Amino acid sequence: MSSVFSFARLGALLIKEFIQMRRDRITFAMMLGVPLVQLVLFGFAINNDPKGLPTALVAMSNDQYTRAMVSALQVTGYYRFDHVAQSAEEAEFLMARGDVSFVVTIPADFARRVERGDNPRILIEADATDPSAASGAISTLSTIAGQALLRAQGMQAAAAENARQQLQVVVHQRYNPEGISQYNIVPGLLGVILQMTMVMMTAMALTRETERGTMENLLAMPSSPAEIMLGKVLPFLVVGAVQVAVVLVAAKLLFDIPFVGSLTLLLSSVLVFVLSLVLLGYTISTMARSQMQAMQLTFFFFLPSLLLSGFMFPYRGMPGWAQALGEIFPLTHFLRITRSVMLKGADFHAIAVEIGWLAVFVLVFAGTALLRFRRTLD
Repeated sequence: MSSVFSFARLGALLIKEFIQMRRDRITFAMMLGVPLVQLVLFGFAINNDPKGLPTALVAMSNDQYTRAMVSALQVTGYYRFDHVAQSAEEAEFLMARGDVSFVVTIPADFARRVERGDNPRILIEADATDPSAASGAISTLSTIAGQALLRAQGMQAAAAENARQQLQVVVHQRYNPEGISQYNIVPGLLGVILQMTMVMMTAMALTRETERGTMENLLAMPSSPAEIMLGKVLPFLVVGAVQVAVVLVAAKLLFDIPFVGSLTLLLSSVLVFVLSLVLLGYTISTMARSQMQAMQLTFFFFLPSLLLSGFMFPYRGMPGWAQALGEIFPLTHFLRITRSVMLKGADFHAIAVEIGWLAVFVLVFAGTALLRFRRTLD
């Protein structure tokens, strides 16, 4: 071996590395895909001041002052009245299910109180499980509503102070009246922690066997692909159960997160969610040729799901295409379940759609994994 530095040998090594990189298509795709995904998501999809938030209207009359209030709130861009509730109970269910972010209630005697100057009021209830999503919309309420009422009365030149004296906007921040960020973050962390660990560990299930040279023994066993898959993923359900217990206990003892719903309902939802995650990880392991490729594919899945699920940034603040893309990730639906059950006390009927989506993910991932399972090493 020559100790003299050789550019020829260096060139040969560089050519060899580039050839190897070209053959490793997953790594090459990650080199281009990750920065592109980050640019698109952070540049176009992320918005900390969401607008066009779905709003339910509970109005007992259809007078000019009620119409003025609704129009003024819509003009701000924060409120989108796409639900007209016939009762307070219906509006309550819509908010518990997460269909609306606000409920605007205008009483039947609103017009009469306005004309008599008898301190008219409107009630606006905000879903404060994500305080940052509602803060911008709430901050505009008093001034906009007061000015709209003056315009409806033909008093456009009146001062804003007089408007506030004539109209009282009562705001109830539901489920998290103090606006504590931990109430939103900690329940979401349950899903994030489970996704990060469950997918990564099961993604290495088959690739570890291949790298260690024990895959031949596994294939030689008289076991069906379904039996091998279940044998690989079911032990991780126990790991997931331990993590769930740790997070829930810490949420109560360290952060004093309220738990107003059914623990049985939450744990049942967690079981379906974890099962979808381990099956996703197993599916990734059927695609990867090595543990490094499995980790790369896991990271490529984890990044957009973290950004588009509503954990880090308000889900309602993203454009329509980003919200539609976020629906394909199990984490998006699980976050709605945990926050609804823990903070809102939602029952099964309120979260049945989200549980149904998790069940669909279980079937899709299981079917894909079984179709991709190879009985040979070729």
